[in-house]
Amino acid sequence: MENIIKQAHSGVAYLVLIFLFIAIVNAIIGLSSKKQFTEKDRKLGLVALIFSHIQLLLGLILYFTSPMVQTLSGNMGEVMKNSTLRLYGVEHPLINIIAIVLITIGWSKHKKATTSEEKFKKFAIFYTLGLILILSRLPWSAWLG
Repeated sequence: MENIIKQAHSGVAYLVLIFLFIAIVNAIIGLSSKKQFTEKDRKLGLVALIFSHIQLLLGLILYFTSPMVQTLSGNMGEVMKNSTLRLYGVEHPLINIIAIVLITIGWSKHKKATTSEEKFKKFAIFYTLGLILILSRLPWSAWLG
């Protein structure tokens, strides 16, 4: 079961990155060209939000059921001394939760915005911050190795 969740977590990560990137580029184009915010723009932001939340749920399930993390929790001093263990046990989960909170804030703020410019700006700012945080704490050695 753990392997299935781990594979899903890895697979959905690609979708999160792709749709966040598309939503951000769309927001920047919409902002710079002063176009009207449409249903298509809203749906792009929503798809990025949904995949981000699915990724968060998969990650939390993996975090709380993984034997590696359960082993680590008893010896946090050693975890903090080892960069790989620290990445998987502390940095990756914490930073990505913050990233998804920022993405969610961007979604909420866009709904309260009254102009197309404000809506695009909320997506551009908060989704970009979320994407930067996600990219900063991806386990690149596992992805590229």
